[in-house]
Amino acid sequence: MTKNVYITDLASFLPNAPVANDQIEAVLGKIKDIPSLTKERMLANNKIEKRYYAIDPATKKFTHTNAQLTAEAVKRLMPHEGFSLDEIQALCCGTTSPDLIMPGHAMMVLGELGIKPCEAVSTAGICLAGMSALKYAYMSVASGASDNAVGTGSELSSSFMRADFFTPAIDPSADIQNQPILAFNADFLRWMLSDGSGAAFVSNAPNTDGISLKIEWIDSLSYAGELPTCMYAGGKQNEDGSIFGWREADSSVDAAKQNLLAVKQDTKLLGSQIVKTMGRTLEQVAKKRGITPEDIDWYLPHYSSHYFRAKFYDVMKKIGFEIPYDKWFTNLPYTGNTGSASIYIIMEELFKSGKLIPGEKILCFIPESGRFSHCFMLLTVV
Repeated sequence: MTKNVYITDLASFLPNAPVANDQIEAVLGKIKDIPSLTKERMLANNKIEKRYYAIDPATKKFTHTNAQLTAEAVKRLMPHEGFSLDEIQALCCGTTSPDLIMPGHAMMVLGELGIKPCEAVSTAGICLAGMSALKYAYMSVASGASDNAVGTGSELSSSFMRADFFTPAIDPSADIQNQPILAFNADFLRWMLSDGSGAAFVSNAPNTDGISLKIEWIDSLSYAGELPTCMYAGGKQNEDGSIFGWREADSSVDAAKQNLLAVKQDTKLLGSQIVKTMGRTLEQVAKKRGITPEDIDWYLPHYSSHYFRAKFYDVMKKIGFEIPYDKWFTNLPYTGNTGSASIYIIMEELFKSGKLIPGEKILCFIPESGRFSHCFMLLTVV
């Protein structure tokens, strides 16, 4: 028999001072061959006004590692008065880009926290890495394997976006004005991604004072068995669509020359599949779980850009699951797109806003374009 599982606290960490649009290149560095029109168009599409980087603008040195970013969010958790980090029984950490290939990210975070021995689990992926970590934490508590667990998501995306690291190839034929998605191949990620971390404390008992979020279910579907790779790092795409991985390079020098570590995106594939597969997933999840749009009081979508907002809305309407915009909650414009950390950062703000009422239902949505995977989570305010 499974136990009820509750999120009893959420915390986030956004490093250093917020960076406005006109300050991005002062922190990341300037790439001379990117047309300014591309930058302005990308920023106009994503509607992000502020973001955070774990980089010192003066020295251009990192102020935090990914593990340190994650540890800062975990340290800010306070599920009950007198809480000690040594009470954590399972630490589940997801990220797109850990500091090291090995050991796992969770072990590095545990090292930063310096707490008593506990189970440590690392989850890989892109935006869904944070949700995979939360699902493991949820299942650990639901099964009775632990009384509590912490799930995290974190990103140090700026490491890929620095001018000295990032070498885009502009497509001069892209019609940036009318088809902005075509320009994504060149540099949309540079104006899109930023740094941050989030953490959730998961328990088999709700808070005795204040609200908690009961996790009803977490469902994920991946279309990797049907669709090719879309967003990736550590390789390059061959003409036949297959991936040439970093292991296949003749040497580490050759891998560097081929820029294999850079983040890449097949934007034509992104444009044709990300919304379509979201609709397929929601349709299946709604049928499986027996939920309707009328059941939902709050809708928390993580999308990489405002560009996709209306497109996701349209496909939801098309499949009969229209949730009006006045139920949507996001903080993308002033926290940025922090990948696997984004949903934690969104949930934390709403959780601590004073707006939630017991009995309300919260539907969270997290997409991933790596090879097209989507996650939905239903929460009840208690």
